[in-house]
Amino acid sequence: MIQYIKGTLADMDEESVTIDNHGIGYQVFVSGPTFEYLPEIGAELKMYIYFQVKEDGLALFGFLTKDDLRVFKLLISVNGVGPKGALAILSVLTPDDLRFAVIADDAKAITKAPGIGAKTAQRVVLELKDKLKLEDAFSQKEEVLVKNTSMVQEKGVRQEALLALTSLGYSASEATSVLSGIEITADSDVEDILKLALKNMAFI
Repeated sequence: MIQYIKGTLADMDEESVTIDNHGIGYQVFVSGPTFEYLPEIGAELKMYIYFQVKEDGLALFGFLTKDDLRVFKLLISVNGVGPKGALAILSVLTPDDLRFAVIADDAKAITKAPGIGAKTAQRVVLELKDKLKLEDAFSQKEEVLVKNTSMVQEKGVRQEALLALTSLGYSASEATSVLSGIEITADSDVEDILKLALKNMAFI
């Protein structure tokens, strides 16, 4: 059983990342919000893994914290919710948002996830009512996702530049690749970063 994969972030697309571990590239499916917390391409990355084995193939699902993985496993234990469905839920609700929704009997919030209907959302609430605890909310997040204020500010600048480049028609992988070659700090100006990025795009 694979517990985690640690290696170099080699590539990414709209729904997955590729982690290079000793020359082997592992495709790992992740939730949408996870992309906001990923390092730049070429940096080291550790992801906790759920390894899905099916008759028609294998798939890896990755999470930045053990808590995210634990909540994912609880979701797929619900009748009618598979790994892709669980990932869809975690793309619209953080594990803590899900805890509050379940505890508040707010099935409607869960139906915001693509492919999750009212009946399935209600089953999530009913089956996880005794498994998701309010006191676990917000646990283990700061250590992994937010180390300090400077990191958050730097990430915000980088994210703005990434969104601007993708809005111009560049892919997420192209934008991330070119930004990885630019020194970005919390005090960096987004406009200056974009000028450098567009200049460097010609060399990709």
